[in-house]
Amino acid sequence: MSSIQEDAHSDLNGAPKQPCQKKMKRTKHVRFQEEVNVAKETTSQTADTQDTSSVTEVALALAKDVIAAAVQSVKEAENPIKNIDWVTHGEFTAERGRKQIEQFVLKWEYHSRWVHYTDFLRREDMGHSIFHYIYCVRWSIPTAQIPIAQITAGVYFTIKIHKKKPPDTPIDVSYVFEGQSLVHRPGMIRFREKWLRDIIEAKCILINPNMFQFNSIGIFQNIVGLDF
Repeated sequence: MSSIQEDAHSDLNGAPKQPCQKKMKRTKHVRFQEEVNVAKETTSQTADTQDTSSVTEVALALAKDVIAAAVQSVKEAENPIKNIDWVTHGEFTAERGRKQIEQFVLKWEYHSRWVHYTDFLRREDMGHSIFHYIYCVRWSIPTAQIPIAQITAGVYFTIKIHKKKPPDTPIDVSYVFEGQSLVHRPGMIRFREKWLRDIIEAKCILINPNMFQFNSIGIFQNIVGLDF
């Protein structure tokens, strides 16, 4: 039987030819590859969209920070943090330091109902010709009912004097609010009246825990004269 007849006979018996099988496999492979490419492209587009979204969020956050900083800068330029010209080591005395602290706190912005007084507490010898002069500025709100306030808020100042420094070197001044550990320096941060109120409120609640309930309905402020 000739080869042509054998091929024809093979077809009549239903056996697939080898070339057809290879063609079908190639077709399936091409379709599979196309599906893989489409899937990769879709995944890539999704990833690109997510990356773009993330970049946009970061850019918006940075823009908000920049705007906030610019607004704050404008406010500080219009209303700068106030300070005084502090005396030098050669000009310093304990009493002059007390008067300068009084002069400095008068630069703070607070309600006129607050009153304060500065006490010189002590001098501490730190060694190596370094001395700390400690002061306390006591704040209170006298009222008609309580003309002499029973609760005060303290701000503790430290003036550091180094005997070996040149006489024309300015004194080193720092201060902390009562019950806090954060150290402030003149001209570096704006005073907040709320800091004093928080100290007095905390003391009142410590003395009488029931006042905490009063505070929630606005009675507490009237009791201690903070009704403003």
